[in-house]
Amino acid sequence: MRKLAGIVVVLALACGGGGGGTDDDGGTRPGRDGSTPTMRDAGSVDANNPLTNPEDGPPAGNPEGGCPIPPEASTEDTTSPDRVVGTGTPESCTADAFIDAVALGGIITFDCGPDPVTITLDRPAKVFNDTGPEIVIDGGGLVTLSGGGTTRILYMNTCDMNQVWTTAQCQNQDHPRLTVQNLTFIDGNSVGEEEYDAGGAIWVRGGRFKIVNSRFFNNRVAETGQDLAGAAVRVLSQYEGLPVFVTNSTFGGAEGFGNVGSNGGGIGSIGVSWTILNSVFTHNRAVGRGGNPAMSGTPGGGSGGAIYNDGGRMTLTVCGTRIQHNEVIQHGSAIFFVTNDHTGDVRIDRSVITDNTGGSWYTQYPQISAHDDTPIVVTDSTIE
Repeated sequence: MRKLAGIVVVLALACGGGGGGTDDDGGTRPGRDGSTPTMRDAGSVDANNPLTNPEDGPPAGNPEGGCPIPPEASTEDTTSPDRVVGTGTPESCTADAFIDAVALGGIITFDCGPDPVTITLDRPAKVFNDTGPEIVIDGGGLVTLSGGGTTRILYMNTCDMNQVWTTAQCQNQDHPRLTVQNLTFIDGNSVGEEEYDAGGAIWVRGGRFKIVNSRFFNNRVAETGQDLAGAAVRVLSQYEGLPVFVTNSTFGGAEGFGNVGSNGGGIGSIGVSWTILNSVFTHNRAVGRGGNPAMSGTPGGGSGGAIYNDGGRMTLTVCGTRIQHNEVIQHGSAIFFVTNDHTGDVRIDRSVITDNTGGSWYTQYPQISAHDDTPIVVTDSTIE
């Protein structure tokens, strides 16, 4: 067991094996901002999580996390919605009503009655880039969005002209700013997607993206392929390299609820920074074979049981988060973090990373695959 406080690991030797690929898929590359590696002095707000004791499935988030939540990582105000899905009954909350609401954009809530409801989609809901700038989808802790095992659930892409191209630099624009909060995403499946692969539940490129008080269960993507990452969520090209926030959320959470794909059983990205607060990643699997670049005779993949970060300069911050019982074939049973130019860093604070299995190329810590010259800052955390 390694229980560490205030230890900075910076090794200067070259990478000794299995690493990341060379493509950055257009992702932006944030510079290091010189901020302190922990979040102890950050302003904190209450994210008002309604899914701490749900009727079905593990709760959203890690109640033992204890990390402060800055305002920009918390829930958005939905007291004056632009769209309301449903008219007070479960029957009124249809897939078409939800898909139409997302296409119109703005702040979206639900009125499906007092009990939990599942809305099963037969095609993805797609964001149009000229309907923001703020797009918020709030399930109130009662709504589950399902792909029915056949389709991705939610899609946003600022570089997809079918969704309206709103700037000349689609890969680096500040809108739409998409937030999903107080929702459950289940049985999303992007296996049939050819152009925009991975992201079984959610696929995002461009603008800004945030997840708060949400759960991701049994989402799937193709099981082989290098860089095909993010069984639940895939993100590319965030504005000015600003991070994706994940707050009080759960990916898997218990046996039988995990997400599965080639790489990144929970989340996957290229050239994107993440700040993950008080969350849970358990029982997710990266089942590809051969790594990235794929070894001769293999289809590639199998890295990042919970988290897969590849591409340009980026930072992964994990605070108050439990990463446990995830599995891989190749590298990074908990975390795979590789920057092409050996920049970027990993910051782990008040977190527990244990009992993740499989893989190799653990240069500094067990269960974390990164170049051995990648700065990894670990404080008040257990890694074993």
